[in-house]
Amino acid sequence: MSQNHASAQQGRGSLWRTVRAVAWSLIGLRKGSEYAQDVEKLNPIHIIVVGLVAVFSLVLALIVLVNWIV
Repeated sequence: MSQNHASAQQGRGSLWRTVRAVAWSLIGLRKGSEYAQDVEKLNPIHIIVVGLVAVFSLVLALIVLVNWIV
């Protein structure tokens, strides 16, 4: 039972770590050591999905901002 709970916690941490890695990458501030850890621990599919959601959200936010200003 504790192994299932530990794997669930690790999965949540992995999602949070993926979101954090994508956010820092979009900003352009990444340490080489953190990049190396991310390569070992993160799932590439998760990175792609989170990256697409982040870019879509950014574009949507810019469209809303421009419409609000105009």
